Amino acid sequence: MTDAALHSLAPRPGVERLPNALAGLTIVLPCFNEADNIADAIRYATAAAERCATGHEIVVVDDGSTDETASVAARLAERDRRVRVVVHTRNRGYGDAVRTGIAAARMPWVFLTDADLQFDLSELEDFLPLATHADIVVGWRILRRDPLNRRLNAAAWNWLVRRMFRLPVRDVDCAFKLVRRELVERINLEATGAMISTELVVKSLSAGGRLEELGVHHRPRVAGEQSGANPRVVARAFFELARLRRTLHAARP
Repeated sequence: MTDAALHSLAPRPGVERLPNALAGLTIVLPCFNEADNIADAIRYATAAAERCATGHEIVVVDDGSTDETASVAARLAERDRRVRVVVHTRNRGYGDAVRTGIAAARMPWVFLTDADLQFDLSELEDFLPLATHADIVVGWRILRRDPLNRRLNAAAWNWLVRRMFRLPVRDVDCAFKLVRRELVERINLEATGAMISTELVVKSLSAGGRLEELGVHHRPRVAGEQSGANPRVVARAFFELARLRRTLHAARP
């Protein structure tokens, strides 16, 4: 991106930018049926990005929503050229939505989060000191505010992937990740479902990426529905888990 184009995506006058702000930031918001949340998600993402980066863009990826998510996001994009909306004509899965957002990113840093308002995006500020020496910064939920069944499933999944791939992370699926675009463009992400989070961390480390972790606060969902416990989503995650393990074994000398 040219200097002129980057300047056009800079914070509005009067916004206090942090002294250690990133050179440029793409915030990716994958979403499915988040019509009640997406406007606030874009607003909070904009506020965080204006303080944390010299220039930014927000990429909303609507993964085949059946509600008004895409139209709400499109109306906001008409008012702010820093917001772009990419629409999947059908529901392709969380991983596909994340990959679409990464492919659309134009800034040096990419921040991956969700549009469900369960995170305080102002905490991205705390990632900036770590970004001076890390290629990927992964959040972990200090206190996960989800139903018991989701917390138990997440604990079992984290235990499994940490041991299977020797991952030095506490909460691999935490949707609060900052990564250098240069790094993520060097790795071949294939997951179409929730396995994308594990694949991103595993392949980033395999590619020599420097990783840091930091705790973030988590809120209960107040609108919309979660899909992570859907049996098809779970089955796809295990299928892609096995594929990732085979891929890594095949790549070993």
